[in-house]
Amino acid sequence: MNKTILAVDDSVSIRKMVNFTLKSAGFDVVEAVDGQDGLEKAKGAAFDLVLTDQNMPRMDGLTLIKSLRALPEYAKVPILMLTTESSDAMKAQGKAVGATGWMVKPFDPEKLIQVVRKVLG
Repeated sequence: MNKTILAVDDSVSIRKMVNFTLKSAGFDVVEAVDGQDGLEKAKGAAFDLVLTDQNMPRMDGLTLIKSLRALPEYAKVPILMLTTESSDAMKAQGKAVGATGWMVKPFDPEKLIQVVRKVLG
């Protein structure tokens, strides 16, 4: 059975690129348009991994991660931040709220696949 990934980003082009990249590597992908949408979708289904942007309307990535980590079913699910934010301070905040890893946009599709496969074991 394929692993299912929730891709949360307010940019349509990034979501499409992530979706295409991960589907071509054999993963199932569900898209969410912002953190609030992502949280609602995560509560309604089980995902093997969550990939989220930081800067989004309604709910940012750090708040989404914190909200997901508060749910027992997402306590151990890998959550990767895929964002333009690259400061050490922002990465430290990500780690503090429970991000599993951090990737900076624009991303290399091959690198994204490698990182996703690694965190999924």
